[in-house]
Amino acid sequence: MEQSIRKIKGRVKWFDPVKGFGFVVADEGGPDILLHANVLRNFGQSSVADDAGIEIDVQDTTRGVQAVAVHQIEPPEGITASTMADLEDIDPAVIANATLEPARIKWFDKGKGFGFANTFGRGEDVFVHVEVLRRSGLADLQPGEALAIRVIEGKRGRMATEVCGWESAVGTVAQAASEDASEG
Repeated sequence: MEQSIRKIKGRVKWFDPVKGFGFVVADEGGPDILLHANVLRNFGQSSVADDAGIEIDVQDTTRGVQAVAVHQIEPPEGITASTMADLEDIDPAVIANATLEPARIKWFDKGKGFGFANTFGRGEDVFVHVEVLRRSGLADLQPGEALAIRVIEGKRGRMATEVCGWESAVGTVAQAASEDASEG
């Protein structure tokens, strides 16, 4: 017997991208809610930070309550706007107005706290710091993962200031393709 789907808000208890699942605790209380990696991938992310706020659709199943769709993820509380020294001397308006660019993760090492991405149509690597991930509500990145990132020119080259799901970049790619076609 299939149960009805309902929308809830809660916090991520934990999520392990290697195991492919984690759990959410609903703000309203109740049993832990299973969050499977496939549901998270459908939202455009491969991981989510512990204690991140989350809005999901859930369904009661014979195996317990499970998330079936993700609507929104908010960074964990207490994450400041900028905890990185590389961003301290940059005008906040420059960071806020940085262009959202489609990208793929080249590599990311959670233990080292950083990694690199390549953006669509550009040869230079983009530095991605773990604090940027946390502020974006993510915990880890996988090689080849498609994302959208806000990029600025930092002291040591191009660096990400925000990481979003791939769907956020779809409009940017379509606009760039349209501009390329009109120039040709």
